[in-house]
Amino acid sequence: MLHLRGPILLSPEEELAEAWVAGGRIHHRRPELPARTEVLEIDGFVVPGLADLHCHIGIGDGGGGTSLAEARAQAITDRDTGVLLMRDAGSIIDTRALQNPSPGAAGHRLPRLIRCGRHLARTRRYLIGYAHEIEPDQLADAVRTEAERSDGWVKLVGDWIDRSAGDLAPTWSAEDFAAAADAAHAAGARITTHTFDEETLPLVLDAGFDCLEHATGLTDETIARAAAAGVPVVTTLVNVDHFTEYADQGERKFPAYAAHMRRLRDGRFERTRSALEAGVPLLVGTDAGGVLGHGIIHDELDELARAGLDGTQILTAAAWAPREFLGVPGLEDGAPADLLVTAADPRRDHRMLRDLSAVVLRGEIIRRGA
Repeated sequence: MLHLRGPILLSPEEELAEAWVAGGRIHHRRPELPARTEVLEIDGFVVPGLADLHCHIGIGDGGGGTSLAEARAQAITDRDTGVLLMRDAGSIIDTRALQNPSPGAAGHRLPRLIRCGRHLARTRRYLIGYAHEIEPDQLADAVRTEAERSDGWVKLVGDWIDRSAGDLAPTWSAEDFAAAADAAHAAGARITTHTFDEETLPLVLDAGFDCLEHATGLTDETIARAAAAGVPVVTTLVNVDHFTEYADQGERKFPAYAAHMRRLRDGRFERTRSALEAGVPLLVGTDAGGVLGHGIIHDELDELARAGLDGTQILTAAAWAPREFLGVPGLEDGAPADLLVTAADPRRDHRMLRDLSAVVLRGEIIRRGA
């Protein structure tokens, strides 16, 4: 049994002085156990494990599917940085084996994984090899298929470069977006979308999409709409910082696209602050896998700090809000003991999360600090 001598941060405002971990779960009162049960004392600030709501377990560096062993190694890399909850926003391989926590299974000692299935994209309008590439008349059926294969999430690529126009543009019509959302919801799933472009956001908000990935094209109007509807934005600011590289690669053939990508990159911090101030829920995502390597959650938190978020706001976006959005418990009494321990208060300085005293997953100490 572990005795956590806190504070135990149940939320930004609510805390307990102590808690216990036994049977893989957290207890707000000392559980009744045999008198000779060994108790390990752990002191520090206790927070829920971090969440990454936009990562790609099973996509290798530069694209292409990995082996299951390589995907497991990716998840371990993320876990050791404190990420104990992941929503995979599109994978090429079937990663369901990584969800089995039983001893000896591929998923043992791995973060909780919630899968979106594979990306759905318009033919020749996304990165080669990543997505099921389909046309509008196939979209509803493809959404239903991915809803069945996934853990209640479908990921649609909402916009990409239109080579005939030389710039970003929506890849689907308003009717297509609505049909996709309707098909997902009828199947009991939620639907999210990759979106860089300004024009796509009104279309997906009209259609009733449940989440926005990247959302670099937010305007005052769509920020207000997302806030009113409670539709969250998954931050991927580390990736957005690379937009200048994508612009440089496309400059010669697509100068309008290059200029557009640079504008989106330059406005990333102001847009993030505006969304937060308007009441748009922000959820942390790294976009790790494929283009970016895994283990970069703290780089994403640093970017949020550069955007002007304080420690409490960052921890909310990285731990409490994602769990609430996905329906995954935090540090409630009886919840799975997926938690981190820091020596100092991460609400005052998010960088304390880089130097973890302990990582506890399903009640098991995975890593201890020096």
